Amino acid sequence: MAVTNMVSTVPVLFFLLFTLLLISSSSSSLSHDIKVQEQDKDPFVGFNIGTDVSNMLSPTELVKFLQTQKVNHVRLYDADPELLKAFAKTKIRVIISVPNNQLLAIGSSNSTAASWIGRNVVAYYPETLITSISVGDEVLTTVPSSAPLLLPAIESLYNALVASNLHTQIKVSTPHAASIMLDTFPPSQAYFNQTWHSIMVPLLQFLSKTGSPLMMNLYPYYVYMQNKGVVPLDNCLFEPLTPSKEMVDPNTLLHYTNVLDAMVDAAYVSMKNLNVSDVVVLVTESGWPSEGDSKEPYATIDNADTYNSNLIKHIFDRTGTPMHPEMTPSVYIYELFNEDLRSPPVSEASWGLFYGNSTPVYLLHVSGSGTFLANDTTNQTYCIAMDGVDAKTLQAALDWACGPGRSNCSEIQPGESCYQPNNVKGHASFAFNSYYQKEGRASGSCDFKGVAMITTTDPSHGSCIFPGSKKVGNRTQTVVNSTQVAAGETTSRSLSRGFYVSIMILVTSSILFPFW
Repeated sequence: MAVTNMVSTVPVLFFLLFTLLLISSSSSSLSHDIKVQEQDKDPFVGFNIGTDVSNMLSPTELVKFLQTQKVNHVRLYDADPELLKAFAKTKIRVIISVPNNQLLAIGSSNSTAASWIGRNVVAYYPETLITSISVGDEVLTTVPSSAPLLLPAIESLYNALVASNLHTQIKVSTPHAASIMLDTFPPSQAYFNQTWHSIMVPLLQFLSKTGSPLMMNLYPYYVYMQNKGVVPLDNCLFEPLTPSKEMVDPNTLLHYTNVLDAMVDAAYVSMKNLNVSDVVVLVTESGWPSEGDSKEPYATIDNADTYNSNLIKHIFDRTGTPMHPEMTPSVYIYELFNEDLRSPPVSEASWGLFYGNSTPVYLLHVSGSGTFLANDTTNQTYCIAMDGVDAKTLQAALDWACGPGRSNCSEIQPGESCYQPNNVKGHASFAFNSYYQKEGRASGSCDFKGVAMITTTDPSHGSCIFPGSKKVGNRTQTVVNSTQVAAGETTSRSLSRGFYVSIMILVTSSILFPFW
């Protein structure tokens, strides 16, 4: 009897054990999902990744690079399958996009939307952590003829996510240009352009219902370019201000120390004016070009470095905005790589923090922000001329580096910062290192027929800063860069950033208030 009872209970015990393991596994998975969701609630800095780049890193190399730089959030301008595969089983969270030219098909066909979700989301999630879908890019201001299709496309994609039970994990929204808002300073009197109310009202209701963010592309750079003499440069660059230079909203008496916070609060007020107060602002683009033509003298490496470094520190400080100190917006910097294949003007190719081969365009100063953007802390190597090499041999190698090797030798010309010491060895070291850094410090790029050597000692001296150096020069580099929109340019990423909002000046109690 006892044996029979014991035998009969064995299957029950196994069933109970299996059930407990299943519950434990589900609990662990649920705990992981909750942890992931909680992490996304913290403000973060991500990067836009454009692909108009020559010698672009392979998807595998890109992932390794992002992991080295501790970048965990990226936004793609499409849903590239190779990139989505490469992001699998990493901690990198990805926004994928529906290009503007696909709005017609998706906005007019539920089956096309369902197919798009199946092909670009279901096929990769959850191994690839897709967090959001950005539908179109600045549709209202760049392709207004497609505006009626915007909300139908968003809703069709959302319904397809619901059918796949992914609607709580993946949000759907659309990025807007700042120019959809009017009278944005002071922020307390901002409002959405009434031309777009028929689109914005139901869109905001959708975002509220689904817990999705209002995506905004906000560029203090353009505010400054349009309003020079009214908006101080320091306000745009997050530089420390004296109280007299702070912008004051006369209606709320809130003090604004930087332009981006004012633009974000203007978006919150604009939503409130349409009776929506539970949608958060996500800044899907913000940045500063490092190079421009004569029309944009403020597109410099120094200003780009200052803006992006201070932006990162501002977000990680979690101080929120004056109107919403409890909410710090997350920001995607435009952009990770210089897109050197983009059409003129010059600055269109100069928004990146890195060249396509992953060499830094400039060195950010983000100390205190943990290990984010490790180009601030990684070991650096340089290529210099070896000792004891005769001048004729060095001169031949120098001529090759500055000629066929296409090194940047402008800094060793008479009167420039690296002209001294005026000898072949000094000039050759700069040219060799320029080539070495340009080639991504690749194996074999520091040889020059045996007259060069790799060193970990920074060869920079005085005001002469070698490429790849962590030091900062004393002089402001006003390099060539322009972000004016060329006539006939049709891509949204060019057109949208060129839109400006007219300004007025309000004088109250001797205080000057700029409007943008």
